[in-house]
Amino acid sequence: MEEQNFAVGLDIGTTKIVAMIGRKNDFGKLEILGIGKSQSLGVHRGVVNNITQTIQSIQQAVQDAELDSGFKISEVTVGIAGQHIRSLHHSDYITRANSEAVIDETDLELLENQVHKLVMLPGEEIIHVLPQDYKVDGQAEIKEPIGMYGGRLEANFHVVVGQVASIRNIGRCVKSAGIDLDGITLEPLASANAVLSQEEKEAGVALIDIGGGTTDLAIFKDGIIRHTAVIPFGGNVITEDIKEGCSIIEKQAELLKIKFGSAWPGENKENEIVSIPGLRGRDPKEITLKNLSKIIHARVVEIIEQVYVEIKNYGHEERKKKLIAGIVLTGGGSQLNHLKQLVEYITGMDTRIGYPNEHLAGESDSEITSPLYATAVGLVMDGVRRSEKRGWSMTEIPPAVGETQGQDEEQPIDEKKPRRSFLDTLTERVKHFLDNAE
Repeated sequence: MEEQNFAVGLDIGTTKIVAMIGRKNDFGKLEILGIGKSQSLGVHRGVVNNITQTIQSIQQAVQDAELDSGFKISEVTVGIAGQHIRSLHHSDYITRANSEAVIDETDLELLENQVHKLVMLPGEEIIHVLPQDYKVDGQAEIKEPIGMYGGRLEANFHVVVGQVASIRNIGRCVKSAGIDLDGITLEPLASANAVLSQEEKEAGVALIDIGGGTTDLAIFKDGIIRHTAVIPFGGNVITEDIKEGCSIIEKQAELLKIKFGSAWPGENKENEIVSIPGLRGRDPKEITLKNLSKIIHARVVEIIEQVYVEIKNYGHEERKKKLIAGIVLTGGGSQLNHLKQLVEYITGMDTRIGYPNEHLAGESDSEITSPLYATAVGLVMDGVRRSEKRGWSMTEIPPAVGETQGQDEEQPIDEKKPRRSFLDTLTERVKHFLDNAE
């Protein structure tokens, strides 16, 4: 097999852990080479609460992906989410020493580094600093100030903040599973890259990723991410409600939700009944589908309303900030019957289900194009992009074919050094912390 840019995405979720291996094909599309999945036992609402169980689940998923692809995994791009993630808006400026010189990358870096010095709550750290728009000497709404003249450079930033301990715990689990950390990415951003088109990002769109433990929101407008939020509810609370409401065990509640669940009670007739086997010789339980969808409906409405509050906080009701492309639902929870209709009914916004086939090669397995794998596909894309940026092939890491390529010396030297994102810096810091904590 010919070697080229490989990347591995590791999605550490509340219900499942997915390891996915992929590379870019000749047409620039993502080709998935292998996938491994395991039950996530040590994660609650996106946060690791049992290191040992999480390590075992990661190892299981990675082994399955290796068997599926025939490649050895030694570096992964990991997604971070969880209830500890929050975002804020911040404006900052720098006064340039020489207004006669044009604004360049160094000025933008200086401005971003200044934002990084913001005082956070104890234990919190800035994960992402995303510039929204710039102002040069009072001239507003500048998207790209490089090459302009000016003395005062201002910018509005969208700042994503998270608990550094939670991020380190994820790094620790990955390292203890015998794998190196190649990069860290915010999961709503990974999912967005996998399921949204550039046109939608330009027009204005809200991506809602309904996972097991959390619901992630990412809002784009004019091609730029404008707002992110993590709501600490997901598919698991719906299962929990069914378990309590119908007095059945969790496994049965999950199966009921997947097989017969609907977010719209009006769809079920009163006489539609499903029989659940009783425990250890007890009589079977009869549950009406009408009642089941009423339980699901109540919780789903609560989740959607919380998300809609965040969409309104962004300013969707203002004319300039209107999200023309509406809402895109993805994640495992988006597969619930009639959810699209309910979301449209509550928010009044156009809604579609997002499948991660936007950037996948045509012959991809139908299982991979399920909304369930949106985050994993996005993480692989991020890994591929990162390895292209570095300009060397990630297959030097997985020793599948075991032959080194002697083309390193011939690589063109790019005079313009790519700007390191704070996530790259954060990855370096987490790696450094883990190396010294041994």
